[in-house]
Amino acid sequence: MTKIKAIVITISDSRNEKDDISGETLIKCLKEFGAEIIEKIIITDDLDKIISTLKTSSEKVNLIITNGGTGFARRDNTPEATRAVIEKEAQGLAEMMRYETAKINQKAYLSRGVCGIRSKCLIINFPGSPKAVRECFEVIKPVLQHAINLIEGETKHL
Repeated sequence: MTKIKAIVITISDSRNEKDDISGETLIKCLKEFGAEIIEKIIITDDLDKIISTLKTSSEKVNLIITNGGTGFARRDNTPEATRAVIEKEAQGLAEMMRYETAKINQKAYLSRGVCGIRSKCLIINFPGSPKAVRECFEVIKPVLQHAINLIEGETKHL
């Protein structure tokens, strides 16, 4: 079993270290899951900045989870940036998160989050609210370790 090493990226024009509740919520979820947090980054919704951060970060870890920038607002660029850097899309993860969290709040269907693989790194887009972060993590938790194992080449089926 491959150790999960993660970077959390908060994407927001208005968040900073003092009020990044979503990023801290995500770190807590990952640590409770047993993941090692390598870094937490806060960047603006600038498309080029997101792309460069995803590229650089994906070389350091096997998991990146972003939070924020997945909605319909003009500056919500996270899905487009993610698509620009991934080599394989993991549509099932995004579909599963939208479907399951929409049972709690139908506005989940407004999330445009994307999931995919760049080299040996899984990139997952979460919405920006702390509640949505918790809910989305609970949805992917049962398959997360297996996904990382597969990306790392552990393809033996149990």
